[in-house]
Amino acid sequence: MIEIKNITKSFSGRTIISNINATFETGKCNLIIGASGSGKSVLLKVMVNLFTPDNGEALYDGISITALEQERRKELRQQIGMLFQGSALFDSMTVEQNVLFPLDMFTKLSQADKKKRVNEVLERVNLVDANKKYPSEISGGMKKRVGIARAIVLNPKYLFCDEPNSGLDPQTSLLIDKLIKEITTEYNMTTIVVTHDMNSVMEIGDYIMYLHKGSKQWEGSNKDIIYSNDELLNKFIFASEFLQDAKQMRMLEENNK
Repeated sequence: MIEIKNITKSFSGRTIISNINATFETGKCNLIIGASGSGKSVLLKVMVNLFTPDNGEALYDGISITALEQERRKELRQQIGMLFQGSALFDSMTVEQNVLFPLDMFTKLSQADKKKRVNEVLERVNLVDANKKYPSEISGGMKKRVGIARAIVLNPKYLFCDEPNSGLDPQTSLLIDKLIKEITTEYNMTTIVVTHDMNSVMEIGDYIMYLHKGSKQWEGSNKDIIYSNDELLNKFIFASEFLQDAKQMRMLEENNK
């Protein structure tokens, strides 16, 4: 579980996020949504301690990452997996070498054990026999799956995903959502996803926090969203005709149960 308490962060006198509180539970997909400039990325960076908050703290199972000494903070970071928006693969490395990278940096496993672990996670993300391919030789969806494999290779307790469906077609996006949901449950991780993808919100949003102009405007589940009366949230979520129809369908399904 990750808790954030009273998080505030400013740059050059301008407040970007203000007094944000939330609890992200283990084994669930926790989504942070909001328009561009709402503070999502800044909040994510504060949570993983890339930025130091002006006020407040982020607690990992009760331990404040902000208050930890450098060595303890490094140990905690090794329990964090990151899936970056652009996958952030090393172009000069093969798929296998990219996934191997965290094992080389943070473990003293034998080469045989490292290779075994790499193969395990590549199999888990349905990338068997892709070991020797380079990023330039695989599709955008495959790159995302390599990124996920690398993020989970150290068997982290916490997983952060920054716009995991960015640049992907709808069908591939659904596959990535399904994979994130499955590994969250299987590994019993605390997963936090920053996303603009409203299909992700509807499909995997166990908990959703909506940021508006740097403040928490709304929180709830994907089931709660369809009954939300929050004007700003509804304007953001149901901007498209497709999603308006989806809301109506969900409400009909709920009412007929």
